[in-house]
Amino acid sequence: MRGRRTFRTARRVTFRATAALLCAGVLFGCTAGGPDAAAPVPARTTPKPTPSPTSLWDVSPGSVAAVGDSVTRAFDACAVLADCPEVSWATGTDRAVNSLALRLLGPEKVAARSWNLARTGARMAELPEQMAGAAAESPELVTVMMGANDACRPTPELMTPVADFRFSFETALARLRAGAPKAQVYVSSVPDLKHLWSTGRLSPAGLKVWKLGICGSMLADAEDLGPAAERRRTAVRERVVAYNRVLEEVCAEDERCRYDGGAVFGFRFGGGQLSPWDWFHPSRDGQARLAELAYRRITKE
Repeated sequence: MRGRRTFRTARRVTFRATAALLCAGVLFGCTAGGPDAAAPVPARTTPKPTPSPTSLWDVSPGSVAAVGDSVTRAFDACAVLADCPEVSWATGTDRAVNSLALRLLGPEKVAARSWNLARTGARMAELPEQMAGAAAESPELVTVMMGANDACRPTPELMTPVADFRFSFETALARLRAGAPKAQVYVSSVPDLKHLWSTGRLSPAGLKVWKLGICGSMLADAEDLGPAAERRRTAVRERVVAYNRVLEEVCAEDERCRYDGGAVFGFRFGGGQLSPWDWFHPSRDGQARLAELAYRRITKE
């Protein structure tokens, strides 16, 4: 486990190390004040009620598997060019982040009853394989945060077609149901990449990193405010909106699936919630905010 580095350390990262970000082929996926984090759910003192046939959602699942991309792996949250799963919003053990699994399971169970199967750089086409791996653990809850890398391509023309995105997501849920038919699924919306651009472009450090090619479809020529650049960014944002519509529609067809209602897409990441190394992935504080959004949705009766 890497030690936590300060922002001052981040400034000393060499241009060569930053350039390695491109070679790693990793994109989004991807602190000011702490989140309004709820304490972990205390142990029940009464028997756990059995969900009725009309309400199959259990607000206190006993195990959590996470699938997705670099956000769920907490890439660039602790150190440059590195995953940091201990601060993952979904399954991390860091008390300051207070991950979803930590809140639901408590510190004594989170290590044994949660699994992080996400992969930095993954796109939706990989989700069926990740879901099959999740099903093998027989989890009570599976979290899904996938789709940013489908929009974060070198150019808008290379973005995943919406029909392909839908097919992969439907296939992924089918793979989960084949192995874990009663598992609950929490589906996060894809973040608003255009908002991340509007926030990070105000940072000289962010602009320097982005010029190396990270998420070119949105971040290329980040300082260009001309009409062509604006049309390109709008096209990427519209594709993200279309992806989120797919996530919502497909999830609605599964009685044990909950979509976040666009909570992550609507969250306004500020500078404190973005990695000081790339100004794009969530920082520790950003991970904590994601954990809070998920906890609120999952525990809503």
